Amino acid sequence: MPSAVMVFAAGRGTRMAPLTDKRPKPLIEVSGKPLLDHALALAEAAEIPRKVVNIHHLGDQIAAHLADRPGIRISDERAALLETGGGLRKALPLLGEGPVFTLNSDAVWTDHSALRQLSAAWRPQDMAALLLLLPRARALGYTGPGNFALGPEGRLSRGGPWVYSGAQIIDPAGLSDIKQKAFSLNLLWDKYAVEGRLYGAVFSGHWADVGTPMGIETAEILLKTHT
Repeated sequence: MPSAVMVFAAGRGTRMAPLTDKRPKPLIEVSGKPLLDHALALAEAAEIPRKVVNIHHLGDQIAAHLADRPGIRISDERAALLETGGGLRKALPLLGEGPVFTLNSDAVWTDHSALRQLSAAWRPQDMAALLLLLPRARALGYTGPGNFALGPEGRLSRGGPWVYSGAQIIDPAGLSDIKQKAFSLNLLWDKYAVEGRLYGAVFSGHWADVGTPMGIETAEILLKTHT
């Protein structure tokens, strides 16, 4: 089981505007709790000792919110936004060696065992990345098509009915081969897919995307119904 988690909290939150004009999206509240705290609750439930949160847009507010939380370190991207891939690479000195969990901070989960489910399915001898997925029909608040096709042995390919939940285990070793400074983790996924080492696992609980103001109500109804 990886001993570190990277929580992505550095996005500009443009789809959540105007709520993000003066508040970063990770501090937008759902059912009385900031989105960032919903994400960190998954890490705490899995008892992950090292937690890293990156910051950019209105990052001072996030840093202040976390100031009294022991065991959480900040990866500061206020000078330049690096996207998920560049952000993970910048945070590696804080995360330590080996595979890590990564977690988006713009969703809510009804089951705090998400990271434990990933850990139970992780096979480092075969996998370079293991993405936690949901069928499109259970991806509440999500407006796009599916992201992946799930093969019989769990291998992933692009296109299909499965939606990425925003939680994964990934080996960051492949980041050293990418020359861009700011880039999406999609580049690393594509590399691992070609190598046959990109896998998926299906989340057993309920989940809602909170990328827009409309998603807040959807998420709050979900939490009220299933928790």
